[in-house]
Amino acid sequence: MDDVTTTRPKLALLGLLIAGLVLPAFAQDLPQRPEPRPADLAAESQAEAQAETQPGPPMFGLAGPYLAARMATVQNDFRAASRYFARAVAHDPGDQYLQDNALIAMISAGEIARAVKLAGEMEKDDRETELAHLVNRAQLVHQGDWSALLDEEGANATDEGDLLEGMIYAWALLGAGRASDALEEFEKLAGLAGVGPMVNYHLGLARAMVGDYEGAETLLSQDQTATHLLGIIARAQVLAQLDRRADAVALLDGVPGIEAEPQLLMLRERLQAGAPVAFDVVKAPADGIAQVFLTFASALSGSPDPEPLSLIHARLAAWLSPDTGEARLMVAQLLQERQQFDLAEAEFDALRRLGEVRPVAELGRIDALSRADRPNEAERAALSLTAAYPDLPQAWIALGDLLRQQEKFAQAVPAYDKALSLLKDAPAEARWFPLYARGIALERSGHFERAEKDLLAAIEINPEQASLLNYLGYSWIDRNQNLDRALEMIKKAVELSPGDGYILDSLAWAYYRLGRYDEAVAPMEQAIGTMSSDPLVNDHLGDIYWKVGRHREAEIQWRRALSLEPTDSGDVDPDRIRAKLDRGLDTVLAEEEAREGGRPQQPSHADAGTDRAQGD
Repeated sequence: MDDVTTTRPKLALLGLLIAGLVLPAFAQDLPQRPEPRPADLAAESQAEAQAETQPGPPMFGLAGPYLAARMATVQNDFRAASRYFARAVAHDPGDQYLQDNALIAMISAGEIARAVKLAGEMEKDDRETELAHLVNRAQLVHQGDWSALLDEEGANATDEGDLLEGMIYAWALLGAGRASDALEEFEKLAGLAGVGPMVNYHLGLARAMVGDYEGAETLLSQDQTATHLLGIIARAQVLAQLDRRADAVALLDGVPGIEAEPQLLMLRERLQAGAPVAFDVVKAPADGIAQVFLTFASALSGSPDPEPLSLIHARLAAWLSPDTGEARLMVAQLLQERQQFDLAEAEFDALRRLGEVRPVAELGRIDALSRADRPNEAERAALSLTAAYPDLPQAWIALGDLLRQQEKFAQAVPAYDKALSLLKDAPAEARWFPLYARGIALERSGHFERAEKDLLAAIEINPEQASLLNYLGYSWIDRNQNLDRALEMIKKAVELSPGDGYILDSLAWAYYRLGRYDEAVAPMEQAIGTMSSDPLVNDHLGDIYWKVGRHREAEIQWRRALSLEPTDSGDVDPDRIRAKLDRGLDTVLAEEEAREGGRPQQPSHADAGTDRAQGD
C-alpha cells in the first residue's frame, strides 16, 4: 500500500490496462439487489469498534501515530494503518495527505463506514481530495441519490476524458430514469480509443436492463466484450430472453472448466429444462456501478506495478453489491497477495454465506488458511470441498497437499489416489504434479517402490522440473541405487535452478555419499551461502569438512547447527551432532555401522524443498 495523493485513474492509464478483458476469469455469482446483509453490517460494525479500541503502544503528538501508520502500511497491516492514520488525522485534521492515507487504509481494511464518515467530513470542510470524492460518489450510489450524483458528475464527464466519471455518470442517468440519455453517454464512451470492448459490455448490460435484448446481444457477442465468466452469464441470460436457449447452452458448454462453476451449471440446467431464466446480472443501476468498480479493480490489479486503488475499487464494488460473488472473490485474492490472510478469510467466508460452495473461491480460501498457519481449518475446508465436489481433482490434490505438508504422509496417499483416478483421461500435463506429490507421500511413508514409479512417471511428463529431479536423484543416492543416473539428475536440477540451496545441498551430499569429498565442498558452501540458518545444511557442511581433513571448521559448523536448535523430530538429530563433537565423525559412523549391521545413519533432506514446487 503506497501513499496516494492523486487517485483518479485517467483514460491514458486505463486505455493501456484494459485491452479488452475487463473482468478476471473466475467463477461468477448472480448479483442480487445491493442491500447489505445483517451479518455483513454486524461484522463491519464489530471491526470498526475493534479499530477504535484496539490497544497499541502509547502515542504522543503526531509523530508517533504517523510513524506507526507508515510501518503498518509497509507491512500491509490495513487495520493497524487505519487505526494509526486516524489518530494522526485527529492531531492534524487539515492535512489532506494524512486523510487520503487514512481513507486508503480504512477501505482496504473493509471499514467502509469509517471511510464514508471521513470523506463526508472532508467534503463538508471543503478539503475533498480525489479519493474522498470517489468515496462520496459511492455513498450517493449506495443511498440511491441519483439526482445528487448527477449533479456531482456533471454533463462534461465524458469530455474530461475520465473514464470512471463517464461510466458512473451513464449508470446514474439510468438510475434517474433517463434511459435514452444513459445509452447515448455509453455510446460516446465506446467511441474513445482503446476501451470499446469494456464500455460495450456495460452498454450491453444497460440495454438488457431496459429490455433491448437484441441490442444487448449484438454488443455482448462482439469479440473481447463478454468473454469473461460474468459476461458469459449475462449473454446466456440475454439469449434466453430472445428464446435462443440452444445457443445459450452451446455458449455455456464452450466454457473451459464449466464443471467447477456452480452458477454456470445451474444456469445450463435451467436452460435445458425450459425453466424460467431472468436477466439479473444487474438488477439495478447500483449493480452496474459496482461492476464498473470491479472492472477498474481488475484493470489496476493487472498493471506492472499494482497500486492500492485495485483493492479500493474492489472493496467499493463489494460494498455496493454485497451479493456479487465476483467482487468478494477479487477482494479476497488481492488481500491474499498482500499477505493479509485473516482479512481474506473473512471474504471467503462471506462467499460461503452467499449459499454456494464455489470451488475457485474455496481453493483460494484453503490456500489462505494454510499460509496463515491455520492447518486444521484448512483441512476441514478441504474435506468439505471434496464432499461437495467429489469429482473435482483439484479438491483432492489440495487435501493431499495439506496432509503431506503436515507430515500425514500415509493419509495423503489416498487423496492423491483419488485425484489421479479422476485425471486418468486428462492431458499428461495435469498429472505430473499429483504423481510427484504422491511419490513424496509414498516415499515418506515407507513405500519406495511405488514412489519410484510415480516419480519416474512425473519426470517423463515434466523432465525440466528441478525439484522433481532432485527428489528422485537424492532418494536413489540415499539408498545407494542408480548412482550415476541419480548424480546426473541432481546436476541437471542444479542447472535448472542454480540458486536453490536445497538442490545445491543435494548435489554436495550426493558427492559425499559417493566418497567424492573434495567435489562436495564447493556446492555445499554455495548452499550454506543461501541457507545459513538451516541446521541440516550446516550439519552436512561439517561432515564434508571433516572428511577433507578440515576438522576445526567441521566442529564450527556442527556447533552452528546446534545453535539453530534442531529438534529430535526434525531431519537433524542434536544428540548425533554432540556425539560427533565429542568423538569425531569417523568414530560415530563406525559405531552406527556396527550397531545397524550395514549402512551408517545419515540425515535425509530429499523433500526439503518440495513445498516450493508448483502446486504447493
